[in-house]
Amino acid sequence: MGQLIFIEIYRQRLHLEGATFTRIDHDDAMVAVVYRVTQPSGAQLILKICTRDKDYLREVYFLEHLAGRLPVPRMVQLVPPEEGVHGAILMECLPGALLKLAELTDALAYEVGSVLARLHLNRLAGYGDPARPDSLNPDPRVHFREKFEEGVAECSQNLPQALLEQCRHYYDSHLDLLLAADGPCMIHRDFRPGNLMVDGGKLQGVIDWAGGRAGFAQEDFCPLEHGEWGAGNKERFLAGYASIRPVPNYSAMMPLLRLGRAFATMGFTVKQGRWESSHARLYQLNRQFLETLLA
Repeated sequence: MGQLIFIEIYRQRLHLEGATFTRIDHDDAMVAVVYRVTQPSGAQLILKICTRDKDYLREVYFLEHLAGRLPVPRMVQLVPPEEGVHGAILMECLPGALLKLAELTDALAYEVGSVLARLHLNRLAGYGDPARPDSLNPDPRVHFREKFEEGVAECSQNLPQALLEQCRHYYDSHLDLLLAADGPCMIHRDFRPGNLMVDGGKLQGVIDWAGGRAGFAQEDFCPLEHGEWGAGNKERFLAGYASIRPVPNYSAMMPLLRLGRAFATMGFTVKQGRWESSHARLYQLNRQFLETLLA
């Protein structure tokens, strides 16, 4: 009954009487609540309910700014967050399905790489949350430091003290590498197959912009080097990127970026109480990376 009442709020606000709401769940889903909305005519839309106000504001910012510049879903209607109501975005339902690694061809890898480069062409005034201009900072280390400390705090009861201390030492010794970062620019921060819609071997859109930031280009290569793109097609991905702008030098700082990504991912699974259940594999993969990095 609670879920029905929850959905009824959005049905009424968005004038979707008669529409059917079907929850979309997949293995990579972690934060937002997403529904496929089927209208009486058969036309379909996507409703993304953001449980955190900042996620809603960033998603709206990026979808609005990138419309017509990159393949992103078109926003149809908004429900701004208010007391007792999460912010929600009603958007077009892109054709196709989430990209599977087995479907990643050389041509598609090249196209995806070029889209990432086009995203990084959007330069910004500082590092931080572009939806809140007052948060922007000229120092690329500030936001990285905040996320690292958040992840460490979330994992503090799950990891051996010795491992935490080793991670801290590595972090302290390498943080200043970020002073050579390529930015500030728009970054996705989770640019991976699970956030790309593909149909007929063609990219239809990049989704899930709630984690987007004013950051540095190297960070969007972290999923590529963190094993989330598989072993093949890297060369064509980078060639597609280079067709738009030079590939940033990221090799020196990549272990640090992967360290930050590992803590952010593990920390979220711990915070959600899923590190031993639905996200156990994700948690263990990132923990193994920490242990391998510091071995």
